[in-house]
Amino acid sequence: MTMTEVPAPISQLAEDEKLFADSVYEFADQEIRPLVQNMDEQAKIPKELIQKLFDLGVMGIEIPEQYNGAGASFFHSVLAVEALSRVDPSIGVFVDVQNTLFINALLRWGSEELKGRYFPRLAKDAVGAYALSEAGSGSDAFAMAARAKKVGDDFVLDGRKLWITNGNEAELFIVFANIDPEQGYRGITAFLVERKFPGFSVGKKEDKLGIRASSTCELLLEECRVPQTNVLGEVGKGYKVAMETLNEGRIGIGAQMIGLSKAALDHSIAYSKERKQFGKPITDFQAVQHQIARAATEVEAARLMVYNAARLRDAGQSFMTEAAMCKVFSSEVAERVTSLAINLFGGNGYVKEYPVEKLWRDAKIGQIYEGTSNLQLQTIAKQVI
Repeated sequence: MTMTEVPAPISQLAEDEKLFADSVYEFADQEIRPLVQNMDEQAKIPKELIQKLFDLGVMGIEIPEQYNGAGASFFHSVLAVEALSRVDPSIGVFVDVQNTLFINALLRWGSEELKGRYFPRLAKDAVGAYALSEAGSGSDAFAMAARAKKVGDDFVLDGRKLWITNGNEAELFIVFANIDPEQGYRGITAFLVERKFPGFSVGKKEDKLGIRASSTCELLLEECRVPQTNVLGEVGKGYKVAMETLNEGRIGIGAQMIGLSKAALDHSIAYSKERKQFGKPITDFQAVQHQIARAATEVEAARLMVYNAARLRDAGQSFMTEAAMCKVFSSEVAERVTSLAINLFGGNGYVKEYPVEKLWRDAKIGQIYEGTSNLQLQTIAKQVI
């Protein structure tokens, strides 16, 4: 298949990956940038913008053509997340969860019946969310309290999920619950839950430091009935769904981090040429030049690590270690580069009138979600020691 055969709007541009990334960035620059400050203040993504993302094709990048998706690669998802995050990391992660977690899990683990039922919706207007975390199972993801029991032809789910990205907008949720706690993680099962299912509801929306437009919500399962056909993968194999999908999700977060790092770097360079001290632009001072040079080097290194992990994934090669490496490194680079941006802006860097304080707030989450930096380092250590 060539990208020119795909009917989605992005397909006309994606033959060349740079052209694809540039086209997504152009959309973000024109359609998203004017909304960024208001979205941050209101902690909400306008419905009209969400539909524009669907119309563009970036909400169904890997969905096969037969279901009206773009039929593109995982790497294209990474490019889209990076390009969007250069303008607003909240939109970057909104698109990331849809593609690298929800759609990716359904591609790999869904039955043909589930794919036929849900892919057309996901390509058109349905937002997906991925519900793994709980109050007592964040880093220890499999210590979950959510339970599922078989009742006739259905499963009945009970429990509470926390920190669920896209929770406010999503119509479809991949929810993990344990059907046999005595078996430990081997009882964990993944279910595809619709928002309209009896017993399912979305609870509190978190008021966050950064990526504020991206909703983070709790989910309530109170005797939520889920058809047996909505089991994703096999009963008792949910841990495999979670572990393998999260490896790809970490590459997506790496893409978000390099996108916002590039934005902070671009703002820093432009402003440093305008800001004058001692009668000349601060870019005339070698100390500033070296700080910017180091930041540019780190951003490029992070980008290459993210791209390498994505290429390995698309090639069907092992990429778990590379995914962990790119996430831990890119998130640390993001924090350093956004902090430098504030310093170079001086007092203006600390006020909301200028863009860099938001990027600094947005960057912090990269070291926390989709596996903390400590967990990534532990994964890496197991492979290299």
